[in-house]
Amino acid sequence: MDKGSVNELLQAHAHVWNYIFNFINSMSLKCAVELGIPDIIHNHGKPMTVTELVAALPTLNPTKACNMYRLMRILVHSGFFAQQKLSGGAQEDGYVLTSASRFLLKDDPLSVTPFLKALLDPVLTKPWDCLGMWFQNNDFTPFDTAHGKTLWDYGGHDPKLANCFNEAMASDARLITSILIDKCKGSFEGLNSLVDVGGGTGTLGKAIADAFPNLECTVFDLPYVVAGLQDSKNLKYVGGDMFEDVPVADAVLLKSILHDWNDDECLKILKRCKEAISNQDKRVMIKKKVIIIDMVLMENDKENDESRKSIETQLFFDMLMMVLVTGRERREEEWSELFSAAGFSDYKITPILGLRSLIEVYP
Repeated sequence: MDKGSVNELLQAHAHVWNYIFNFINSMSLKCAVELGIPDIIHNHGKPMTVTELVAALPTLNPTKACNMYRLMRILVHSGFFAQQKLSGGAQEDGYVLTSASRFLLKDDPLSVTPFLKALLDPVLTKPWDCLGMWFQNNDFTPFDTAHGKTLWDYGGHDPKLANCFNEAMASDARLITSILIDKCKGSFEGLNSLVDVGGGTGTLGKAIADAFPNLECTVFDLPYVVAGLQDSKNLKYVGGDMFEDVPVADAVLLKSILHDWNDDECLKILKRCKEAISNQDKRVMIKKKVIIIDMVLMENDKENDESRKSIETQLFFDMLMMVLVTGRERREEEWSELFSAAGFSDYKITPILGLRSLIEVYP
């Protein structure tokens, strides 16, 4: 082979290796969170050397201390920490947080730590080992293959997983809420009532109720999810099944719900939502709607690194939906077909939530 062919061969080989070992990024990140490294560096208040970091980890086995720089090296490379030169001619550099690692601080209102812990829990990573087997059997999902039941059945009988999942959804809702209420107020103004379907423990519903005190908000989820949660002011909790019936309201909110389900299941949900907003008093001049927060798959842009990374993350989510549940992420054309099949007349997509969009659907 000539030199060009050898280089191309070696680059292709390195590309394969990179993807074989890609899981190391997420597992290294999980390790850092479990050790509390982001909070330790944050609380230190200035660049922190590896020696100082080791000293601040009281549970660290002394024989493993010499390996801490290796963990930090990969996390610096992946952009979760950065290194800074210390003043006074110190030989060691100090570690500082980056914009990404600030999302890993335990007490930060926008922390994604619960989401990380849930998605990297062995219960949710084991199904990936069964993906090849699933393509050859009759199970609904690789999660079924791994655990003998659906994710929803498993969560209903395993309080630890259910709590972990609810905390993950709540942490995600806090980030969305901060943007939604600031940038998308017009979507809620003029409404008298709203139902947050699949609203979990009410993180998003409560924030909307607080921001719009004249809006009657209902958090609607499975009975075991809302059991024991207390109503307050203009917020109430209702247990039920969204496939059977959705409480009547001017608007129905579906945050990260429809991507969990296949097209037939989504049609059932959307039809229940349409019934809920159609049963309101038609004499009241309010533009009824279903408000969806979900991904709209982006078009591939080979020239833009940032766009390519966003598309990759969306495709990761699509695979996640295939492995854990029966759902999928959808292109705009696929959303449009769903809305039309469910009897809706129009929709509007506002790409204001990063990887996700605000979709307003009208009867």
